[in-house]
Amino acid sequence: MQLIGITIGFILLTVVLYFLMNVVYVKFHFPFLVPILTTTVVLIIVLVVFHIPYDTYMIGGQWINQLLGPAVVALAIPLYKQRDLLKRQIYPIVIGVLVGCLSGMVSGVMLAKSAGFSKELVLSILPKSITTPIAMQITAQVGGIPALAAVFVIIAGISGVLLSHYFLTFFKLDSTLGRGIGLGVATHAIGTSKAIEYGEEEASLSSVAMTLAAIFGSILGPVIAWIFY
Repeated sequence: MQLIGITIGFILLTVVLYFLMNVVYVKFHFPFLVPILTTTVVLIIVLVVFHIPYDTYMIGGQWINQLLGPAVVALAIPLYKQRDLLKRQIYPIVIGVLVGCLSGMVSGVMLAKSAGFSKELVLSILPKSITTPIAMQITAQVGGIPALAAVFVIIAGISGVLLSHYFLTFFKLDSTLGRGIGLGVATHAIGTSKAIEYGEEEASLSSVAMTLAAIFGSILGPVIAWIFY
């Protein structure tokens, strides 16, 4: 009974905090107030202040984590609704995702190497812009550290969402295709949730870009790792 109470308590805490942070974001609409970031920060503060171990929180948190799969599958709905758009733009989509995937991987490796990071760290950074499960598999395959790869993926996703507005504005990327592909390739599932704010077309394009980036990354990752090492 106590375990059930802990589970329900942490699920409610997470959900309530998210909705509160979403209200704040909708009211002020400042990029650094995105709910996924503010909720995480507030949860960390709560766990630290009340000396609650992470494992204890995950008794309830794991159930929210399990919803990630269905949430990604649910992206098929806007994808289906926008199928005609996707058919018309198939070549720009594929080329854009391929270029974005390549540049994301190569730039990450080059920056990490120039900073003097170890081989394991560099190879863990390699798939940072690919959705977590695929990134971990690629990292394990090329000799990196899968757990670190997951951390870099989260960092890339959150930082991409925080800065995407400024980059899109600076480079004047105001087209549906540009916003959708850019967010999907660079910031995977987290970016796709941001793309929903722009519209259904952007969300569809972002989810396609995220999926294609995972496929291209699985093929290109080992090749890029071989080239640099």
